Amino acid sequence: MTSQIDYYELLGCARDADAATLKSAYRRLAINLHPDKHGGCKEHEAKFKAVNEAYECLKDPQRRAAYDRFGHAAFTNGGGGHRGGGGAGDFGAFSDIFEDIFGEFMGGGAARGRPQARRGADLRYDLEITLDEAFHGKSADITIDVSGACDTCEGSGATPGTEAQTCRTCGGMGKVRAQQGFFVVERACPSCAGAGETIADPCRHCRGEGRVDTTKTLSVNIPAGVDEGTRIRLSGEGEAGARGAPPGDLYIFIHVARHALFEREGTTLYTRAPISFTTAALGGTIDIPNPDGETYEIKIPAGIQSGRELRHRGAGMPVLQGRGRGDLVIRIEVETPTRLSARQKELLQAFRETETGEECPESTGFFAKMKKAVGG
Repeated sequence: MTSQIDYYELLGCARDADAATLKSAYRRLAINLHPDKHGGCKEHEAKFKAVNEAYECLKDPQRRAAYDRFGHAAFTNGGGGHRGGGGAGDFGAFSDIFEDIFGEFMGGGAARGRPQARRGADLRYDLEITLDEAFHGKSADITIDVSGACDTCEGSGATPGTEAQTCRTCGGMGKVRAQQGFFVVERACPSCAGAGETIADPCRHCRGEGRVDTTKTLSVNIPAGVDEGTRIRLSGEGEAGARGAPPGDLYIFIHVARHALFEREGTTLYTRAPISFTTAALGGTIDIPNPDGETYEIKIPAGIQSGRELRHRGAGMPVLQGRGRGDLVIRIEVETPTRLSARQKELLQAFRETETGEECPESTGFFAKMKKAVGG
């Protein structure tokens, strides 16, 4: 034994201290006494080993019970479980604390024990739909190439009638430890690659993987109102996990194709409407067809200018997974006629001869300002 001092006294704990109290006390002492903090001081190294020995004993319920009854004699003459010789056992407890402190930053943080099965990878599928389909919603069938569970071995990876065995190298832990100086380095078991199990007779169909490449067709329900980038999750439809591990998920990303007439911003639909200059001057109505199958009559006020927007509420896109709809916005573009008959030119000439400048105040005012600006 490296020390005959009472283990509880070494840790500074009462004999009825619970496991959490013991661990907290050990953690504090192990960090403070670690030889690397004291330049390899032999005295601190001896204290460090003594504290490790004490915690190694008291953290194990069976060894603690034996120590409480027989003291140090419980581990002498072959009766103990202390692993001497300066091996990894001297630093096993400190590696527990080291993992608690740094495990979160080094991929640790998982509960000790048998390794958890690693779920399959998530998959992505990009689906393009039309604006009309986004408006009404639809059911679509998609075909994907994916790794699925092997039917022959039912995902176990072992030949039917056999089963995986606990790895003898790591005892089913999926990881092994090696001492490097005062630290214990933990890595995946080289025999089972971290699985904790080995397969003596692998399934010939999947070669022990428990999964095979396959093609499957899925039905996807696309709700009304989906927009560009909307993500739909199909739970459990991703890659199968190795050797019976849970499958990943399939994420479907929606892309809405450009429409010939409409543009979309959220639930608002935009469209342009060229109108004649007579309709712009005198007013009137125009008919606008919509993705909902309806045709809306839009009233044009007299004297409307190009660029003016008219809003028809409740005629836009449906609210995704909600109630109501957005608005339909019509951008007015006044079109100047380019093909006039002789009679139309005659009428327009007669109109121009009657103009006073008050008919188009904006243009009249603009040219007046320009003339003034250049000193006219």
